[in-house]
Amino acid sequence: MVTPTRSEAMLAALRFVAPGRPLREGLDRILQAKMGALIVIGDGPDVLALCSGGFLLDADFTPQRLSELAKMDGAMILSSDCTRIARANVHLVPDPNIPTSETGTRHRTAERVAMQIDAPVITISEELSLVAVHRKGVKRTLEPVARVLSRADQALQILERYKTRLDAVSGSLSALEVEDLVTVRDVATALQRAEMVRRIAEEIEEYVIELGADGRLILLQLEELMAGVEDDRRLFAKDYYVGSPDYELHDATGALVTLDTESLLDLRLVAELLHLPRDAGLDTAIQPHGFRLLHKIPRLPEMVADHVVARFGYLQKIMRAGVPDLVEVEGVGDARARAIKEGLARLAETSILERYV
Repeated sequence: MVTPTRSEAMLAALRFVAPGRPLREGLDRILQAKMGALIVIGDGPDVLALCSGGFLLDADFTPQRLSELAKMDGAMILSSDCTRIARANVHLVPDPNIPTSETGTRHRTAERVAMQIDAPVITISEELSLVAVHRKGVKRTLEPVARVLSRADQALQILERYKTRLDAVSGSLSALEVEDLVTVRDVATALQRAEMVRRIAEEIEEYVIELGADGRLILLQLEELMAGVEDDRRLFAKDYYVGSPDYELHDATGALVTLDTESLLDLRLVAELLHLPRDAGLDTAIQPHGFRLLHKIPRLPEMVADHVVARFGYLQKIMRAGVPDLVEVEGVGDARARAIKEGLARLAETSILERYV
């Protein structure tokens, strides 16, 4: 069982109806007038093939025009960028054999159209005063901005707690790497925490998209909290995974994303993604290559760090290497060799102090 990935198609549709966008203003006007509506975003051949009757308008989009046209029966067809109203009073004729869980005629049509073609379909319920977006079999009902903001704030608080824990785990792992005391359990825990943080951030990103102009502050807080997290998550894996021609770094990080929540909590299953030897238990000692600590050295390009690891293999050998040894590495001159040597020494001192003081 895998974690269902979020629908990028639905998120793209939500951007059109986010607060601050002209289409959202038009939808709000229809709601205030207590009317219903059926709107398709897209006027390509696949959409037009389902259209019957109606009026060809090809007029510039304005919220006022949208709300006035909603007084007529039938669907409205907008251009794919929502800048023009292509048609109005259209009768949509999707395949009646497509299964639908909706009950009302307008909503059944919307669900079938959204499943038959790749276009966002918006419905406004006259009775319930609800706006729903359909896309590729996925339905999202728009909630009041205040409710979405409340959920986003709560998710930010959870993210902050998880990020604090990730920082602690990352710092502890750095100290263990310096002392050459890392076990599989330590690496799996760091990967697990980084993936948990990523998933919470992904959920908040959806709230930001849904909030539109009202989500700017949430986005700023999210970016601040997530600074460096994706790099750390990738480098945790890069430092320890055992690669092969048919299993590269992106395969390991991709497999981590597909784990369901229950599997993610199992450190053994997380450790398996590193493709370690079969006899490697959670308490088995393991050595880092040193990518992550080298990444922390200012102004050291990742390509040069890759060359250093390729030359020495593991972090302990890099730390024991002298300046003359480092100078022999491609892309490392005298100044950069001293910077690597001094940078690793500072990181080692700082990590050990944080761990034991």
